Amino acid sequence: MPIEPGDGVTIEYVGRFEDGTVFDTSRAEVARDEGLLEAQGTDPTDYAPLSFTVGAGDIIEGLDEALVGMEAGEEATVTVPPEKAYGDPAEEKVREYDPETFESMVGKPAEVGLHVEAENGLHGDVTAVRGDAIEVDFNHELAGRTLVFDVEVVDVR
Repeated sequence: MPIEPGDGVTIEYVGRFEDGTVFDTSRAEVARDEGLLEAQGTDPTDYAPLSFTVGAGDIIEGLDEALVGMEAGEEATVTVPPEKAYGDPAEEKVREYDPETFESMVGKPAEVGLHVEAENGLHGDVTAVRGDAIEVDFNHELAGRTLVFDVEVVDVR
């Protein structure tokens, strides 16, 4: 039966950028082949099929919508534009902190590329370090990107 909103599904997926670079996957062998195990410091057992309820907001909107009408065993390639994924980068999500305040909050000196987690749960990356200010970008790392997913519907409940 075709998938409808409210159905529980399990999928295998490979997420790529438009240039073909893999950024995420449920398949350990793909993660290994693409160097994600080493780059992300993950273990092969961290990769597994993804189970969720269609239409519940558990995954990005564009992929959620694309699954409606598919059936168990079906495979598809789905292209998801930024507005149906993580949106466009927002200037208001880039914040500046004075160096002393930053170091007291984070517990270490700032350096470009440092990943931080704010008390409110937001995650960000240090994008600039100047003598008078530390710039942290709290936009999602995939904001502004078109994402391409190869999906396989494993199960529908």
